[in-house]
Amino acid sequence: MNFTLGYYSDITQRTPSQAIDYAVLAEKEGFDAVWTGDHFHPWVHTDAKCGFAWVWLGALGQRTSRVMMGTGLTCPTLRYHPAIVAQAYATLGDMYPGRAFIAVGTGEAMNELPLGLKWPPFKERKERLEESVKIMRILWTKEFANFRGRYYRLRSANLYTKPKKPIPLYIAANGPTIAEMAGKYADGFLTLPFPDNQYKDVLFPALNKGAREAGRDPDKIEKLMELQMSYDEDYDKAVQSAKWWAPTVMPIFFKAPISDPREIEAHGKLVSDEGLLTGWFISNSVEEHIKNIERYIKLGFNNIHLQSSSPDESKFIQTFGKEVLPYLRETYSV
Repeated sequence: MNFTLGYYSDITQRTPSQAIDYAVLAEKEGFDAVWTGDHFHPWVHTDAKCGFAWVWLGALGQRTSRVMMGTGLTCPTLRYHPAIVAQAYATLGDMYPGRAFIAVGTGEAMNELPLGLKWPPFKERKERLEESVKIMRILWTKEFANFRGRYYRLRSANLYTKPKKPIPLYIAANGPTIAEMAGKYADGFLTLPFPDNQYKDVLFPALNKGAREAGRDPDKIEKLMELQMSYDEDYDKAVQSAKWWAPTVMPIFFKAPISDPREIEAHGKLVSDEGLLTGWFISNSVEEHIKNIERYIKLGFNNIHLQSSSPDESKFIQTFGKEVLPYLRETYSV
């Protein structure tokens, strides 16, 4: 597999227009893909934005010509019916053949509770995700499909506009249960930074187990990594710029039924600079950023995308496009 480097253009920290401008610049500077989030509420309240990802991706396709584009991640189980998710991405796949992808996961309470929905226990969220993935695959490929699951139904459902090329479907997992599901159903497995043994001893074995049980070759499943980082020649400025994301290093907000960005932000203010570094890689050295990316390549990740909260985002994109991308592509692409 070739090495792929993407750029995460966030639409909760920036307006949709700002985020598109950065995404266009990322394509110009040589990035292979553009990712964005799919949120109803943002992580924090102060200075937050929260555009709608699907509309944004449609506009992005018009402003770009080459990059792959999609969400990381969409929760296709509660505020969205999985058939509607399938329809949205089939539309992208028709307008921009071979460019659309989607990463799905069990979701976060901040995006579901504000709509009056209940936040189910993990077991139910896992079961819903599995049914949703099956439905999306069915609708992208079959005519007048029926499906009867515990949570979802299809009755002679047909997407009259189907994707012109297969849409890569990735499953995001930080633990073995969903990693095993990714092995069974996904084109790729997306995760976050952890100690090395979490991949070697937990996630990769679960991924391989799921693949083999489904009669699939584990080596053909992409391994994707999302890296959060901040870069500036002034290290203190780089740290301050990343603090907006402090709540994301607190695991509780990925599990608990908490949805008010004001409450989440208040907890995030308790995170120290050292605590922030548990989830965000911050450096004033391009070489150190390269070494950090290489760490995950050497662990087996062939598709990496960078989420930056740098003081000067244009400078981040241009610097990485000129100094990081060429080196990684020459060293690791085959």
